[in-house]
Amino acid sequence: MMREFDVVLYGATGFTGRQAVKYFSQHAPADVRWAVAARDLAKLRALEAGVPAIVADSADRASIDAFVRRTRIVLSTAGPFELYSDAVVDACVRLNSHYVDITGETLWVRSLIDRYHDRAAANGTRVIPFCGFDSVPSDLGATWVARQLGEAIEVKAYFAMKGGAPNGGTVATAFRMMSPSAWERLQDPFLLAVPRATRPIEVDPSRAAYDLDVQSWVAPFIMGGINTRVVRRSCALLGLDFAYQEYTKTSGAVQAFAIATASGCLKRLLEFSPVRRTMQRLSPPPGTGPTEQAMNEGWFRCEFFARAADGRTASAAVSGQGDPANRVTVKCVCESALTLACDAERIPGRAGVLTPSTGLGQPLWDRLTAGGITFSVTAS
Repeated sequence: MMREFDVVLYGATGFTGRQAVKYFSQHAPADVRWAVAARDLAKLRALEAGVPAIVADSADRASIDAFVRRTRIVLSTAGPFELYSDAVVDACVRLNSHYVDITGETLWVRSLIDRYHDRAAANGTRVIPFCGFDSVPSDLGATWVARQLGEAIEVKAYFAMKGGAPNGGTVATAFRMMSPSAWERLQDPFLLAVPRATRPIEVDPSRAAYDLDVQSWVAPFIMGGINTRVVRRSCALLGLDFAYQEYTKTSGAVQAFAIATASGCLKRLLEFSPVRRTMQRLSPPPGTGPTEQAMNEGWFRCEFFARAADGRTASAAVSGQGDPANRVTVKCVCESALTLACDAERIPGRAGVLTPSTGLGQPLWDRLTAGGITFSVTAS
């Protein structure tokens, strides 16, 4: 596609958007033509990014079409995405521009699949949500380790991490996903994939347990309800057939039971509208987030364990420095956009509403490892 820009960063004036602008300024190759877009010109100019600034408002379809028509790729950090990025995806599919974002809004992505997958697949457009911490490490790691065994039947992931407080945009998105009308649908383990019989480990965990495979106490992982759905969609698109689940790896039984209890209590409290409204009022507003120090001091580690039908096993570990919700997310989504921009000849040859592993695959891993994300696999 011959376009004026390779990448446009949409939502560039928000908290995550500003970090993405900084990342591109520091890491985008010199020959990548990029621009920033948002609805407020004054805030765009205040970024001092040294690249073109484009005014685009999700409520103004003409302005969305105008900027999408100028670029090969849109990187969106404008959430809640159902509100502020839906029109962008629509324009990308109509105008044949690729799209990546950092959403964790599985119900919204389900609607994108229903509305746009076939059309995007037919015209060669790649729509790739979930390109932040949710769900790049889970998706690339799980599919990678499964392939080490050839025919894995089960893959489990165990997370440990430290991060700053969530930014305001993330909190606003989370509350939209917690409405009673949405909650029941979110429990579907195959929300993003073709339904089939649910295997035992695919039931979302709710209790603490001792896991013999890693010889550790584990508890539910806060983002497991998103990541597992993404990995199962990847399995459906790649023709893989393994059961997948995620856990928090803890230091012992006390921590595991504390996490499981707190998680269960929070879910029950959020079923009540007055509690949700009160928590929303006390939450940080959009555009705000943790301090630079908190983001720099964060880290994550995810261990994978895979088992084949014949008893063979394989394990892998993915880790990185920086607050997962902010530093790692920004690195993942920016490198996802740069993978589309710079490695088009190496990425998987499919289109539609995809996942990181099915739309970007090995080239994204290569970029992330070059950028400081570590990955190792051992088979046994």
